[in-house]
Amino acid sequence: MTHYIDGFVFPIARDRLNEYKRLVQAVAEIWKEHGALDYLEYAGDDMRLEGTRSFIDLVAATEDETIVFGWVVFDSREARDLINEKVAADPRMADLIDSSNSGFDAKRMAYGGFQSLFQSSATNTR
Repeated sequence: MTHYIDGFVFPIARDRLNEYKRLVQAVAEIWKEHGALDYLEYAGDDMRLEGTRSFIDLVAATEDETIVFGWVVFDSREARDLINEKVAADPRMADLIDSSNSGFDAKRMAYGGFQSLFQSSATNTR
């Protein structure tokens, strides 16, 4: 089964990563409550590959920052549009971000919506 995802990458100060993790745990629940199938975020660990442009370069991360890479899974683009509308209107989102000391800055985030091109996994039974 194919899905639609929103993908994103952005920097977070290393010394605020735990605060950001608390924020994203609450945010993920809101997205899922409104219908997202899954919500995943990962912190950068091995960020350089010779001959390629890194996420560090993409978002101009500094030495004291790490990269967060994540995606939200939806049934379809139509479902994504509706869910994101509901999330944006949910007052808990603004409250969470305003009360957080995570250092999240949406202006430094690279974002996009993606339709399925190819899938292969250990659980794929095709």
